[in-house]
Amino acid sequence: MGLAETQLLSRGEALVAGRRADEPSAGPDVPPRAGPARERDDATAERRDDAGERRDHAGHARDDAADRRDDAADQRDQAGGERDDAGLRRDAAGAERDHAGDERDDAGLHRDEAGAERDWAAAERDQAATKRDLAGTERDDSGTERDRAGAERDRAGVLRDEAAELRDRAAEALDEPRARTARREAAADRLQASQDRLAAASARSRAAADRQDASADRSVGAFERAQAAVDRSVASDDRRAGAGERGAAEHDRDTALADRGAGASERTEAELDRDTALADRGASARDREDSSFDALTGAYLRGAGFRELVREIARARRADEPLVLAFVDLDGLKAINDSHGHAAGDELLRATADALRSHLRSHDLVIRYGGDEFVCAVSGLDLADAAARLGLVNSALAEAPHPGSMTVGLAQLRPEDSAQDLVARADNALYGDRARKRAATAAVVRPRRGRLPRSRRRT
Repeated sequence: MGLAETQLLSRGEALVAGRRADEPSAGPDVPPRAGPARERDDATAERRDDAGERRDHAGHARDDAADRRDDAADQRDQAGGERDDAGLRRDAAGAERDHAGDERDDAGLHRDEAGAERDWAAAERDQAATKRDLAGTERDDSGTERDRAGAERDRAGVLRDEAAELRDRAAEALDEPRARTARREAAADRLQASQDRLAAASARSRAAADRQDASADRSVGAFERAQAAVDRSVASDDRRAGAGERGAAEHDRDTALADRGAGASERTEAELDRDTALADRGASARDREDSSFDALTGAYLRGAGFRELVREIARARRADEPLVLAFVDLDGLKAINDSHGHAAGDELLRATADALRSHLRSHDLVIRYGGDEFVCAVSGLDLADAAARLGLVNSALAEAPHPGSMTVGLAQLRPEDSAQDLVARADNALYGDRARKRAATAAVVRPRRGRLPRSRRRT
């Protein structure tokens, strides 16, 4: 309850209590309104109001806690979404690394195939070089043999030349035909020896060229084999790097999976938190509703009811429509409690609240003001219409299993009225109606208690 409403109620109660204290008692058959019972009712109402305020504070605290849990759940959901995005990025990077590793593996396989082909070609070149070396060796051997034969022919030629010289000398001396023949044979032998030496030189040149080709082939083969070894080493390094990257990708995917599991768990916790917050809000709403209504009659309690009354007055002024306040007091509730028990009194209170709700409209306020008092706010009706509706309530109470009646004071809202002013004027009207009832009862009872008429006395 706010400070303004508390002051409003305090001022209204002070006015009513002061006026009631100044009024004379109507007689022994009407119980006084002020006294210990009224004080107990007021203390009970105040305790209920305090309990309602505490429940409201607790409800607001639970709402605040629920809002904080919702904020935390939203933050956890956002963090889970960010972790999922990071997991997707890591998965994409892992897929790219796997693709690059596959390409490097393919390149390594191609390089290995090329190296194997180069090795095979080098082996073929080595075999050809070996064959050429063998052929060169054979040519060298044949050249050596030809050289030896040439040397022998040269020696034979020298011998023939010497013999020819001798023959020439003899021929010069004798000048015989045999000398000429010998000279021709010697010249032919020398020509043949020269041709043989030229052939040996040509064979040796070919052998040297073959050996140079073999050496060049071997050098090319060694270089290609070294290049193949380098390529295979690079391919091996690439494969190891690919294996490491794929291992890192697998680790990243495991991390992403763990993150997604954590995100799912946190989102589950957030859902549970939201369910808890919803249950807390429902409990808070029920607590606030319980703190606003009287458990016995279902009518508004005084604190909550007067807050609604202030709003209803403001609404009536905004809509420029009439509003009538009825102050209702049950007649003889204490006598019913004393003669029939408090259960019968409670039943009459419930019947009164039910009758008020039945014959008033659903939007009209019904407030339990005190132990046997109700305050009703009727909007859109004037005093006559409101009095007619409350007369129907009195008729319904007269037909209840435990018949009862009520006294009603009505006050119509004025432009300058506050809520306490309106309540005080309705209470004054109730006392006026109560006083008229007492006067009527006294007028009926007084002749029976006075002396008999003179005509009766004479007889």
